[in-house]
This record gives sequence, structure tokens and C-alpha cells, in this order.
Amino acid sequence: MTELFARVALGLLWLLHFLPLPLLSRLGSGLGSLLFVVGRSRRRVALTNLALCFPDLSNVERKRIGRDHFRAFARVMLQQGLLWWGSNERFLSLVKMEGIEHWATAKGRPVIWFAQHFVGLEWGGLQISTLGVSAGLYSHQKSALLDRMLLKGRNRFNNPKMFSRQEGIRAVLKVLKQSVPFYYLPDLDYGPRDALFVPFFGVPAATITGLARLSKLANAVVLPMVTRQLPNGEGYVVKIFPAWENYPSDDIVADTARMNAFIEDRVREMPEQYLWSHKRFKTRPPGEARFYD
Repeated sequence: MTELFARVALGLLWLLHFLPLPLLSRLGSGLGSLLFVVGRSRRRVALTNLALCFPDLSNVERKRIGRDHFRAFARVMLQQGLLWWGSNERFLSLVKMEGIEHWATAKGRPVIWFAQHFVGLEWGGLQISTLGVSAGLYSHQKSALLDRMLLKGRNRFNNPKMFSRQEGIRAVLKVLKQSVPFYYLPDLDYGPRDALFVPFFGVPAATITGLARLSKLANAVVLPMVTRQLPNGEGYVVKIFPAWENYPSDDIVADTARMNAFIEDRVREMPEQYLWSHKRFKTRPPGEARFYD
């Protein structure tokens, strides 16, 4: 059933990729509104996250952000076929870059592109791969067909080196020391292993320490980047921020908290585009009640 569903979904995405982006965006917005109504489980997760992170907002305001998030996520979902089958010229015409000059400040040192789970992350990762050989992590999918398609799509420019999360930090560290830039998204709840409880919007959140540890071990520069989905099917903007100074420090807790604080600032700029449907606060400190039960 999983493979059959994957084949049907991929066939639909192939057909949709011929449509202009503004039309795909309108279709995605409609689908997202529907999913917000019928997707009870993920809607509840998203609204729980928003209540924890934005307690000062009213229920109506949080519900609006939640609905807008489902719309943004559905838009990018229907646009996925453009990343797999659209021409290189079409892809490049739909993604703009800002702040690429900050890359020059690395001065030959290894680079970690510090990205986050906003809806445009696949577009941002693919755009980074157009700059030259790069590396990244991926998670295996339940469908082998979908797994192959995701990897094929991510490999369309300059054959980036892709590692599964099961391969761990050693493989990534090896390519970083070879000065291969690494596209890294460390902002999900991966459980208590290699994680610290640091605040995310004032709530203790299990946060992996990989960004600071990799930066220290590889003597790598951290270049934050954020991918924004533009309205009305206008495409995406990848914004690169200045390299972090004095990072990492000798305080792993402060370094990890700094990472979360940066993400908070970007979330406030476009709250509907962050991945609220993920159980960001699933792992709790010992003795603390669960949020999603």
C-alpha cells in the first residue's frame, strides 16, 4: 500500500509540475485549508506548539497562523515536482539569493550552512548545491520509491554528498575537513541523545548540540541561512546571514541556546512558515508532563 500510494502521489506531482507556480500556489492554499480541517492530529500538534510558543496571542490568532502554516506547507508539497522534473532554468528563475557575499568571509575555512525547518528548506538546500560540491543529511522514507526520488532530486546539481542520519557525525566531519560545505538542519526533536534542554520560546526543548560540536571539531564557519516562501507563487528567497563570530564558545549550553534564539527571531518574521506540525517538545525533562498526549 505504501509503494502504491507513493506511485500515485509521484504521478500526480509529475502532472502538476507543468503548471505555472502561481496556479500551483492557489491549489496548494486550497488543499492546505482542507487539510487543516480534516487533519485533526497534526492540527492539534500545530496548535499545541503555537500555544506554547505564543501564549500572549489569542486562540483566534494562533488558529490563523496554524491554518496559514498548513496552506504554506501544502503549497510547497504540490510544488515538489518542480524540484524533481522542472528544468534547471525554471528552478533557477524561481529562487533568489541574498547575502551570498557573506560566504567570502569564510576565507578558506570549512562552512556549515545552518538552515532550519521552514517550509522552503528543500528549495534552499537545492539552491545551495548550485554553488558547488556540498554535503547534507537525509532521513530514510518508508517508501523506497520516494526515498530514491528525494535523493535523485537533491543530487541534480554538482552531485552533493548525502549521508543518512544513521551514519552519524564521523562521515560529515570527514567531508567538512575536506572543505566541503555542509547543509545542516539541527532544529528538530531527535530525542534525548546528544541533546540539551535549552529554551525555545521560553519552553525547555531537547536540542541537539551538533552545530557547535561540528563547528569546533572541523574549525568550521557557521553561516545561518533561511529560505522564505514568497506570496502569490512568486518563488523563494534564500537569505544568508553574516557568519557567527565567537562561535563556538567554551559553553556548549550557551552555544545551543544561541542557535534556538536565532531560530526564534526568524520564526517571528514568518511564523506561518515554520514546521509547527512537528512535535518539537516531544522529549521532556525527567518528571515533566507530556504536551501531546
